[in-house]
Amino acid sequence: MPRNNGRVLFITMLLVLSACLVLAQHHPQEQFLIVDGHPGQAPVIQSNGRPYVDLQSLVEITRGSLSYQAGRIVLNLPSAMGPPSAASSEPVVSPPANENALSQDFMRAGIEEIATMREWASTLAYAIQNNYNVTEDWVAKYREQAAHDLRLASAAVTTEGDGRAMQLLTNEFEAVRSWSDKLVEARRRMDTAKYATSPGALRNEPQSQKIITCGHFLASMLGSGSFQDDPSCH
Repeated sequence: MPRNNGRVLFITMLLVLSACLVLAQHHPQEQFLIVDGHPGQAPVIQSNGRPYVDLQSLVEITRGSLSYQAGRIVLNLPSAMGPPSAASSEPVVSPPANENALSQDFMRAGIEEIATMREWASTLAYAIQNNYNVTEDWVAKYREQAAHDLRLASAAVTTEGDGRAMQLLTNEFEAVRSWSDKLVEARRRMDTAKYATSPGALRNEPQSQKIITCGHFLASMLGSGSFQDDPSCH
């Protein structure tokens, strides 16, 4: 790079950056350029009453970079130069955190858990109502998948709102598990005929209604991004 071109370009840069560049004179014949907020210094040469600094030295001090374009040398300087202003030195007061806010990761994991529990409950209800053979081994795969997704939701908890919502999600899982165990046992005792003869019998039971109501509430809450509470999930 021609040294004269670099020096001429830097004269222009000095006019723009004059607020944050300080010349420190060590003795009458020797001067150095110091860039506030950056370590290091560069020798200054006086010519015809004007100061000149080696462009490469400035790049090294400021940790900037040079790029070459057609007929131009572009000096790229870091965005933060010079000491912080009085305004920026004042403490920044953050707005109060929303203790009910739900994180994106938890919302996704929670919605996935709701869908898994819904599949578990609806598949089991269909089998019972149609008098299919239901065994513990058959139900176990749905329960284990729901337990796995519940653990993923727990791992995604990062906010206070997440933690509170996680408790409701756990309550719903336990409710579905208890309901499932009851139906498996009833099927084992051949005591599910009432559900086959009356299509709405199983759905209208209080335990079933509580699970359905809580599931709908949880899906709505997770979609809203903010923790809320509902008696159906307790």
